[in-house]
Amino acid sequence: MGVAARRLQSITLFRACRRVWVDTGLTFSGGCLETSEEKQTEDLPIGGQAVIEGVMMRVDKRIVTAVRTADGQIVVHEEEHEPWNRRLGLHRIPVARGAVAFLEMMIIGLRTLNLSADVAMQSERRERGLAPELEAPSRWKDRLALGATLAVSLALGIGVFFFLPLAAAQATGAAKGALQFNLMAGAVRTTLLIGYMWGIGHWSDIRRVFEYHGAEHKSIFTMEAGAELTVDEARAFGRLHPRCGTSFLLIVVLLSIFVFALVDTAFVDVFGHAQSLIERFLTHMSVLPLISGLSFELLKLSGRKRNHPVTRVLIKPGLWLQRITTKEPADDQIEVALVALRVALGQETAVEYAPWAQWRRSLAT
Repeated sequence: MGVAARRLQSITLFRACRRVWVDTGLTFSGGCLETSEEKQTEDLPIGGQAVIEGVMMRVDKRIVTAVRTADGQIVVHEEEHEPWNRRLGLHRIPVARGAVAFLEMMIIGLRTLNLSADVAMQSERRERGLAPELEAPSRWKDRLALGATLAVSLALGIGVFFFLPLAAAQATGAAKGALQFNLMAGAVRTTLLIGYMWGIGHWSDIRRVFEYHGAEHKSIFTMEAGAELTVDEARAFGRLHPRCGTSFLLIVVLLSIFVFALVDTAFVDVFGHAQSLIERFLTHMSVLPLISGLSFELLKLSGRKRNHPVTRVLIKPGLWLQRITTKEPADDQIEVALVALRVALGQETAVEYAPWAQWRRSLAT
């Protein structure tokens, strides 16, 4: 078990003992009187992501994905993963570690989404009485497919959320002032982001993912509060978490307005002429790693200082946006999230599940 996992378990034990003291009246904590979404919690090194009919949890060097199959079984995939920042020695360098972590999580996220999609496809074929499609794993093919998916996703994301807002702002004639231009582009970018999230949330399959997103947050909140990792405990917590990828995207969108304005102003000072649309797009892309790194640091800070009154006000917009990307989960969805979290922490769980390799073998029988 890793150091972070042991630390998490120690914190859980301590907070559980303190909870008993509070319940028996031996001490008092004002946090006990707060609503479920405002309980005093401590930021812990736990990451997660909703996938198709499941949840991925990341603790220390372990990545665990739990997925519920069509017949109600829970399949768990475990892997060891050394964070890129530690490999590169960047984990103590602010901003740089954020840019690297952002790219790393994109790749991990796509990989776990593909894994959950495979579980969904195979379990559906079994339900229909069809033979499973069990190809021998090919490492280079998997990497090629993952690379192609990542490239296409990045191209579409950059095209829609970065180039299109610039073109729209240019069309309005707002190119004279750097701040004015980027405020207009930022407004378009924010509208596109919210509209996209709101639109896909109406698809039944995506709504299920949003429900698992809520289950992921409830499970992490339960851990951070030192409560017992059970469905009954997790159900009481809110689904809006300050350290969420949705909030990260909003920070990127808002921060980019001011960083892009500074870059545009510097371009004019250096080159002596206003940028063309392509020049503006390329200069903005050149500082995107900086923006993602700064946004990562701000997100981590908001998680650590979540209980401060000023922080609570500043993180409200991100929490409001999460009302779109998270939905209230059912108990069986919370159960899946808790299984992923417990396994990632190296804890035993009373819920039965099938390890990935065992489940794959069962498909062939």
